[in-house]
Amino acid sequence: MTNKLKHGLTPRHILMIALGSAIGTGFFFGTGESIKLAGPSIILSYAIGGIMMYIIVRALGEMAVAEPSSGSFSYYAYKYIGNYAGFIAGWNYWFNYIIVCMLELTATSIFMDYWFPQSTHWIITLIVMLVFTGVNLLNVKFFGEFEFWFAGIKVVTVITLVLFGVYILGFSAKDTQGVSNIANLWQNGGFFANGLHGFMFSFVVVVFSFGGTELVGITAGEAENPQKTIPMAINGIIVRIILFYIATLTIVMCLYPWNQIDGKISPFVDVFQQIGIAKAASVMNLVAITAALSSLNSGIYGTARMMYNLGEQGNAPRLFTKVSHKGIPTNAILLSVVCIAVTVILNYFFQKQIFNILLSVATIAAVINWMMIIFTHSQFKRKLNKPSPYKTILYPLSSIIAMVFLIIVIAVMYQMPDFHAAIIVAPIWLSILSIAYLIKTKCKGE
Repeated sequence: MTNKLKHGLTPRHILMIALGSAIGTGFFFGTGESIKLAGPSIILSYAIGGIMMYIIVRALGEMAVAEPSSGSFSYYAYKYIGNYAGFIAGWNYWFNYIIVCMLELTATSIFMDYWFPQSTHWIITLIVMLVFTGVNLLNVKFFGEFEFWFAGIKVVTVITLVLFGVYILGFSAKDTQGVSNIANLWQNGGFFANGLHGFMFSFVVVVFSFGGTELVGITAGEAENPQKTIPMAINGIIVRIILFYIATLTIVMCLYPWNQIDGKISPFVDVFQQIGIAKAASVMNLVAITAALSSLNSGIYGTARMMYNLGEQGNAPRLFTKVSHKGIPTNAILLSVVCIAVTVILNYFFQKQIFNILLSVATIAAVINWMMIIFTHSQFKRKLNKPSPYKTILYPLSSIIAMVFLIIVIAVMYQMPDFHAAIIVAPIWLSILSIAYLIKTKCKGE
C-alpha cells in the first residue's frame, strides 16, 4: 500500500460528474414536494437557489484551481483558518455524505415500490450498498467510467423529457380540463399560489436538491488537469440549472395542473402516468433509480476522500491514509460503508419515517458545509499574495449575498415541522465535534 491517490479522472469524467451531481434524488423526488409547497413559483425558487449555488461552487473552484486537493474545503479550512476549522469542516462533510448515501439508498427502495409495492426496503438497501461498495473498491478510473455513463443517462433523459414535453404542448390535442396547457403556470391560484410562505418554504427543498454540486471540488485531487477541467465544469452550472430544473419543472407544470401532482412520488413519473403515457412513467422511474444510484456512488467516493484527507491532516487515524496499489483509499471506503450500513437497520425498523428524517439532517449539514466554503474562501482571498487564475465573480458582494441566503434558509427550516428537529440537532452535532477536537488536541499535546 501507498499513501498517494492516483490521478485517474479524465476531463470527460470530471465534466460528466459535474453534470450528474445536479441530478439526484432531490431532482427526481424532492421536486414533487417543492411543487406542492410553492406552486408555479418553484421555478423562481430554483433560479434563485441555483445562482446562490453557483456563487458557492465558484468560490470553491477558485481555491481548487489554485491548490487541487481531494480534501476540498476541509483542506482549505485547515490551511487558511486553522486546525479546528479543518477538523469541523472535514468531519461535517463526511457526516453529510454518509447521510446522503443513506438517503439515496432509501430513495432507491422507495422508487422500487412503483413496480413492487410490497418490496422489503431493508433488503434492497443491503444489496445495493454491497454492489456499490465493490464499484468503489476497484479503481478510481472505473468509478469515473461508471459515473460517466450513469450521469449520461440522467442528462440524456432530462433533455429528452424537455423535448418530449415541448412536443406534447405544441402538437398534442389540448385537454378541456387543463392538461397540456401553458396556462397551468398562472391558473389554479396564480404563480405564487401558496403565497410568500410557500415560496420561502420551498427554498429548503431547493437547497437539498443542489446538494452534491460541490463534489467537483473533491475530484480536483484526482483530476488529470484540474486547472482546465474544474473551471469548465463549474462554468456550466447555470446552464445545467436552466435545463435540468427550470425547463423541466416548467414543462411538468404545463403538462399537468401543479395542484394535482402527487408530492409523495417523483413528479416526472406521476405526470406521465396521469396524462396516460404509462411507458414513459416507467422509464422515468427507472431513470430516477439510476440517478439515486449515481448519487450513492458519488457519495461513497466523497466520504472516502474526505476521510483520507482528514487522516493526512492528523484529524483522523493515519490508517485511513493507506492507499492500495490501484490508488484506492480502501480503509476509508470500508469505514464509510460500515456507517452507511446503519440505513439497512433504520429501513428495517422505520421504513415509513426514515426518508424525511434523513432529508432534514442532510439539508442542514449541507448548509453548514456551504457556509464553511464561503468563510474559508474569504480567508483564502485575504491571504492570497498572487493573481488568482479563476476569480470569483463580484467578490465580496456575491459571497455576502450567498451567506445571507443560507442564514435565511436556516430560519425558514426552523419554521417547518419536518425540519425543526434538524435545526436543534445541528448545534449538538457541532458541539460533539468540538469536544472531539479538544480531546484530540489534548491527547496529542497540541
